[in-house]
Amino acid sequence: MGAGLGETNMPYAPERVVHDADSHIMELPDWIEGYADPGVRERLRPLALGAAGKLAEKAVADASARRDDPARAEEAEAALMKMKGWSGLGAFDPGERSRAMDLLGFESQLVFSTFAANQFLGDDVELAQGGLTAHNRAITEFCADDRRLLPVAMAAWNGPGHTLATVIEALDLGASAILFPSHPGSGISPTHPDYDAVWATLEERQIPFMLHIGGAGRPVKKAFHDNGRPTTDFLGGGENIRSRDYMAIHQVPEQFLSALILDGVLDDHPGLRGGCIEQGALWLPGFLRLLDACQATFSKTEPHVNELSERASDYVHRQLFVTPFVREDVGWLIESCGDDILLFSSDFPHPEGSKDPVRLFEDTMDGVDAVARDRFYEHNFVEMMGAGLR
Repeated sequence: MGAGLGETNMPYAPERVVHDADSHIMELPDWIEGYADPGVRERLRPLALGAAGKLAEKAVADASARRDDPARAEEAEAALMKMKGWSGLGAFDPGERSRAMDLLGFESQLVFSTFAANQFLGDDVELAQGGLTAHNRAITEFCADDRRLLPVAMAAWNGPGHTLATVIEALDLGASAILFPSHPGSGISPTHPDYDAVWATLEERQIPFMLHIGGAGRPVKKAFHDNGRPTTDFLGGGENIRSRDYMAIHQVPEQFLSALILDGVLDDHPGLRGGCIEQGALWLPGFLRLLDACQATFSKTEPHVNELSERASDYVHRQLFVTPFVREDVGWLIESCGDDILLFSSDFPHPEGSKDPVRLFEDTMDGVDAVARDRFYEHNFVEMMGAGLR
């Protein structure tokens, strides 16, 4: 399934219903400025693309040429899963993205930004709030004309009042999910009672929260990269994901999710749902066991842990969802953790998602029954999204 787009003109994923839990837009340098209020617009930091900026310029030129050249458009469509980054079909053009969705054959797709947060997040709360508003206006408008495109808005842990205001504003704009940093910053914990209104609002509106790679800062201490060897990364540069980063990506999100469970947020809000996106899943089997061991160990000394109404790992099965990386053994994960947690994702149009994510996942699922496969590609996503699925 999924390998014959260029040869058959069939959609990439034609054989089953597939919901995609991770995709991106590739921002252009002026993407959010037009959505920012006066007084914030001029304070936004430039979109830091480095050498990749030339790739963006060429991609814009190529996309413009495709609009008036059917042969070029056909070439881009045939290379749907090969052309990545800004060159990908629909990387920054919403009309092209709808055409890409036709060719992908996905029922829906969560849409995250890629670089924009670097323009406004930081210690300046006024800039952060204005930038979040601009970002959330931009991402919801990008997805507005295609029900299959599900915009993921952003919020920050910059004080309960600010966070709640951002969440309500984003939901009113039509956001399908809210992305939070998995790093709590320097303030109080996201599980503090002062943040309860945030979780209650998401539960009431039936909109899930998201954690995503990049939301925890650098997961590995800088010294580990000063190892006397050339610095290269997944994309061939030096600032993307490196092997040591890969080994630690899940650690801060794991802390965040542990806090939600052990501090009772998921117990207090049983209708709340959340996704841990593009941070792998091989850590899950140990995480589930460790949660239960932790609950048993600390129930005598921490009353709030003892007062949880469920076994700690049951909250994961009931309310949380995780995307494995391509090349992770999904069959083994389902056998080890059950079929009710994992989600398919393509990471389109980022190269990390590979040229054929469906095949790479399928290669690990020998012996997985039809019910579990349907949960992986479809039903778990629908359960997670609630009212966010349009």
